[in-house]
Amino acid sequence: MERVTFLLEDTGQRIGCLLNPDSVVVRRRAGVRERRAAAGQLTGAALADDPLLFTGGGRTELELDLLFDTSLSDADVPAGEVQDVQDLTRPLWDLAENFTGADGFGQLRTVRLVWGKSWNVPGIVSAIAERFERFDQSGVPQRSWMRMRLVRVGASAATTATVAQAPSAFATASVGEVDEDQVIIHEVVGGADVLDETGVAIPGERLDDIAARYYGEPSLWRVIAAYNGVADPTRIPPPRTLRIPPLSSLRNL
Repeated sequence: MERVTFLLEDTGQRIGCLLNPDSVVVRRRAGVRERRAAAGQLTGAALADDPLLFTGGGRTELELDLLFDTSLSDADVPAGEVQDVQDLTRPLWDLAENFTGADGFGQLRTVRLVWGKSWNVPGIVSAIAERFERFDQSGVPQRSWMRMRLVRVGASAATTATVAQAPSAFATASVGEVDEDQVIIHEVVGGADVLDETGVAIPGERLDDIAARYYGEPSLWRVIAAYNGVADPTRIPPPRTLRIPPLSSLRNL
């Protein structure tokens, strides 16, 4: 079992759970369809394959088997504090529900799967199912096995680190020799322990956003994490400052 985190893009809320790495399934469907004419599908007796129209784009799906348990501690939810496991899984169910956006049209919220320093995938929840176990005397479930289908969104083929394939060039980037006066000190804004005037936590900055700001490339968040010794990219430990090496010092780009 590996611990993973889901980050809600609009609120900054983080949802932690356990993932069985043997059960991760990745599917890719290319952007193609059958070539058609006004009279119907184009075909012919001499053709070995149907003519195809390459539309571009496509669809990448991740099928994840997740475990939630009220007896397992999390940095945000200590063990034993939650009695009903549905209190832990409900935010993920809500991601599969439509809501009306500012433009008046229905849409789904974007969530980001973060697993160690290798997986950082934005997507929407297209399907979800849950099996409950270990009930108390009143019928309240305390353990949940959840299967989720996550469809990748909002990333271009040029900048997205490949999933279940060889990593992109950005994933191998490292820092060479750096003059100390060239290092930028970045003060991280927000975080779970930073509250606004109403007592609500201010969403903290993410490493990929910081990398996009200084390097113009979100995938270089791994460089910042390694340079600052950040083990969990979803949590930046205090003091909330990061040392950003200059782009000119990065190797293997």
